[in-house]
Amino acid sequence: MSVHFEERSGVVPCKTPWGSWYQTMEEVFIEVNVPHGTSAKEVKCHLGSRDIELRVKGQEIFKGKLFDTTVSDEATWTLEDKCLIQIILMKTNREAGNCWSSLLEGEYCANAWVQDQMQRKLTLERFQRENPGFDFSGAEISGNFAGGGPDFSSLQK
Repeated sequence: MSVHFEERSGVVPCKTPWGSWYQTMEEVFIEVNVPHGTSAKEVKCHLGSRDIELRVKGQEIFKGKLFDTTVSDEATWTLEDKCLIQIILMKTNREAGNCWSSLLEGEYCANAWVQDQMQRKLTLERFQRENPGFDFSGAEISGNFAGGGPDFSSLQK
């Protein structure tokens, strides 16, 4: 479901020296620009539930402890067009309130504006899941959206 929401509403990337990362309620996407002509044999990628390491042609791109836990068995990486590495991590906590503020603990942090936009997007994604008959992809949100937005679970249907 989130794939269609992402296609319609776009992504909120956090730019880094090596590329960018962005997130949905369920996943974290990492895009790493590498020299054109890079082969998969030149890529060493370790994807753990709490840590990650990427080396290309023997050079460390990043290494460290992830902001939050992921399901390591469901993590993947691909090399596209011999110039872009895409890494997909599945979040363990898949709630709208689980908005990562950085990719690694203390590194590749989203600035305040990007963090705000990421949280708004996750809140709208949550609303889309809770109300599948509506289209929130172009919606604007203001007010209480931090932590996944307001809790409507106590309201009677």
